[in-house]
Amino acid sequence: MPAKSQAQQKAAGAALAVKRGEAKKSDLKGASRQMVESMSEKELEELASTPRKGKPEHKRS
Repeated sequence: MPAKSQAQQKAAGAALAVKRGEAKKSDLKGASRQMVESMSEKELEELASTPRKGKPEHKRS
């Protein structure tokens, strides 16, 4: 599942860092905090590795 926006990709990258023990969960806020709890490391890796080129900063619903 590729990221739909740059913001989603950045949040996944932050959550992935926590999963790998490279950052503290207390440093996270918002969507990235929820991603740590609800997604596997593989899912986070897929979101974070999506190319940024052509993605909007934020996706409108």
